[in-house]
Amino acid sequence: MPAADFDRTPTARERRGDLVLAAVMFVGAILSAALSSISEIYGDEQAELWTALVYAAFATVPLAFRRRWPGTVAIVIALAYFAAVTIRVPEIYVGNIAMFIGLYTVGAWMSDRRRAMIVRVGIIVGMFAWLLITMYRDAISEADKADVVAGAMSPFVAFMLIQILLNLLYFGGAYYFGERSWIEASQKAVLEQRTADLEREREVTAAQAVALDRVRIARELHDVVAHHVSVMGVQAGAARLVLDQDPEETRRILTGIEGSARDAIQELRQLLETLRTPGGETADAASTLSLDDIAELAEASTEAGLPTEYTVIGDPVAVPPLIAVNLYRIAQESLTNARRHAGVGATADVRVRYDDEGVEVEIVNSGRAVAHLRPGLGQLGMRERAAASGGTLEVTPRPVGGLRVRARVPLPASARPAARSMR
Repeated sequence: MPAADFDRTPTARERRGDLVLAAVMFVGAILSAALSSISEIYGDEQAELWTALVYAAFATVPLAFRRRWPGTVAIVIALAYFAAVTIRVPEIYVGNIAMFIGLYTVGAWMSDRRRAMIVRVGIIVGMFAWLLITMYRDAISEADKADVVAGAMSPFVAFMLIQILLNLLYFGGAYYFGERSWIEASQKAVLEQRTADLEREREVTAAQAVALDRVRIARELHDVVAHHVSVMGVQAGAARLVLDQDPEETRRILTGIEGSARDAIQELRQLLETLRTPGGETADAASTLSLDDIAELAEASTEAGLPTEYTVIGDPVAVPPLIAVNLYRIAQESLTNARRHAGVGATADVRVRYDDEGVEVEIVNSGRAVAHLRPGLGQLGMRERAAASGGTLEVTPRPVGGLRVRARVPLPASARPAARSMR
């Protein structure tokens, strides 16, 4: 929050405190007036006692509203003070305190800082002008006394210098402490605003983290369950067809279904362990899956009824675990989709390509022609995995039927063949 936009508004408790302050000051002003009248502080020039009661009201009652209308309150108190001193009202102590509080409040609470400065400077300049006029008048009236002209530091001159010094300290203190109060309040408001912003950002970050975890869980469950259930479904269908004619083939297929079920349970167990581990993304990155395991995917795809060729192009390099897992899952999802949608007689070709810049996994399948791609959780999950690895994903229909899925991920410099050969 910029300081220029800061608006200091009193609370209900502070307004009640101002009422108490005004009441205490009013009682103090009455007592001060009574004692000052009895002590005759102005001698024969002293005004009537009733004027002190009026002055006490004008000097203290406005303090009840000092935080709401600081400029108006300070001006009213200043005018009352000038009038009281001029006509010699028998009360000077509480009025001085009220004047100090009024000036301080203008500096501490007035939101319009330019107006606050004008009000304070105007009162201070007026007071010093009045003080100089009074000093000049007193000097003229005392000019016939010997001690006035006895030297540069006569008692009268010393008294006037003390008055000037006291007024400098008095008004300077009111101005300084009011300004400091405003600055500290504005800095506190800025810190509170920043704290509130940080709290909101923390809540948003926490919500985003939960959303990302939900997406990751959904992606992992989809990849694991969809693949293995698809394989088991195809194998179960094949077993049903040959159940009566070829018991041995049926037994082999059922063994494959059993293996797929075990694999599914094992991967689900790994997924649950990942979710229970702090920093689950790190645990996922440490998975035992690698790009070499794509060869087993191709074999399982062939056994499930989709003949799949597997080829490695280029010199294999060590791939970071997280990238390997994501590329493996992309290949897995692509083959699952091919088995489900390519139709009878379809085939697939899986290529893992290494070059100087990165690694690429391409899955091409034949089969039914695809007029247009329908967005689904599988495609969304593959794109998220490619993006999470810093790579790109292309899914395009082939003119002769089937799909081409190409995922490319750049590798860190330390893992590139060119980087290794330069060592």
